Amino acid sequence: MSRSLVVLTDSGGVQEETTALGIPCLALRNNTKRPVTIDEGTNVLAGTGKEAFLEAWNHMKQSPKAGRIPNFGTANAAGRCLSVLRHYFVR
Repeated sequence: MSRSLVVLTDSGGVQEETTALGIPCLALRNNTKRPVTIDEGTNVLAGTGKEAFLEAWNHMKQSPKAGRIPNFGTANAAGRCLSVLRHYFVR
């Protein structure tokens, strides 16, 4: 994915990954559960129909989004997971 010029997907996880990588992404959906990837990232909703997709594709080619990496959270998920695992499994 990191070497792609553009990614087409319907996956929310891929929308986040392309945003983090700075790769343009056309989400083949009418909505997304990751709106931050559209507001701040490189993701564009391209819809599910031919006309909507072609419009998004052409717009992306003419004016690619210069997104930034949004704050996806506290960046301490691994530490919180480890804490829970230690609480339950290390006695």
